[in-house]
Amino acid sequence: MTPRKRLRIAIVNDSILAQTVLARLVRHGGHEVLWLAPDGPTAVAQARAQPPDLILMDLVMPRIDGAATTREILRVAPCLILVVTSSLQANLDLVYQAMSHGAQGAIETPASADADSPSTREFLDKLDSVGRLVRGASPAVPARPAREVARQSASPLIVIGASTGGPAALCTVLAAMGEAVPAPIVIIQHVAAAFAPGLAIWLAQHARFPVEVAVEGARPQVGHAVLASTDDHLVLDDLGELHYTPQPVDNPYRPSVDVFLASAVHHWPGRGVAALLTGMGRDGAAGMLEATRAGWWTVAQDEATSVVYGMPRAAKELGGASVVLPIGDIGGAIARRVGELARR
Repeated sequence: MTPRKRLRIAIVNDSILAQTVLARLVRHGGHEVLWLAPDGPTAVAQARAQPPDLILMDLVMPRIDGAATTREILRVAPCLILVVTSSLQANLDLVYQAMSHGAQGAIETPASADADSPSTREFLDKLDSVGRLVRGASPAVPARPAREVARQSASPLIVIGASTGGPAALCTVLAAMGEAVPAPIVIIQHVAAAFAPGLAIWLAQHARFPVEVAVEGARPQVGHAVLASTDDHLVLDDLGELHYTPQPVDNPYRPSVDVFLASAVHHWPGRGVAALLTGMGRDGAAGMLEATRAGWWTVAQDEATSVVYGMPRAAKELGGASVVLPIGDIGGAIARRVGELARR
């Protein structure tokens, strides 16, 4: 087992009570509190002077909000940022903005420093998963032979993976795909289950086709997009049904692009198209390579338009990208390729 990493953590929050609770929990989890900041401008200056491994970012603060602070910190002193706010539902728009600017994810502020409360355990588990991201862990996905039965008789499948900066990138791609997409679309965005339904609604406002959360046991439908929506991995079975599974439990990326792509390549009876967008780490790279080897068309976002050029870079370097394109060109390219596959 890979050793647990001790993180140097900064806390940005204008509430003294929230600062106190978070600092106690950070230390209880075996990590270091590097510095505290009561507002955005102070946090930007501190991040430049003492870069942390992770920043716990509040959203509603005086002077500038947490989304704008996230954007500025990632411009001048890039590091992992986790949104920690009192209510995800009350601040969904700011959550999506912060994730579009590069926040790794979001979680609600624990109600207390009680080590036995569910919210505290969830918070500490999140710190552990982020620690694995900082360490660069990316468990390998076992390669499985792609099934060749009836590949020409089914519609193509579109799989889009994203992480840091993904919501805005997904909006751009989905909007550019047009209305009549002759394929089902499955989106794997690293996102906390608490606000996945809201993210689906937000994406649907930009797409010209329905976008909904993926439901256990459902089948992907042509012209519809579904978003993985729990803290488990989404997979496709040999009946073409979607299911959630905790396996592999040691994968720090949840839901994992690699895990879904491996299942889709193995079980989807038609060809497919896979896109890997902005994100930190390597999730999706192995799955993209497996898809490419199985005859799928794969595209990775380029460095210039990525908020974080981690996942797309890994796919490119591994040989898992048929092409590399700027974000503004990916949606149209997917639509054209799927149209060609559907006419065969």
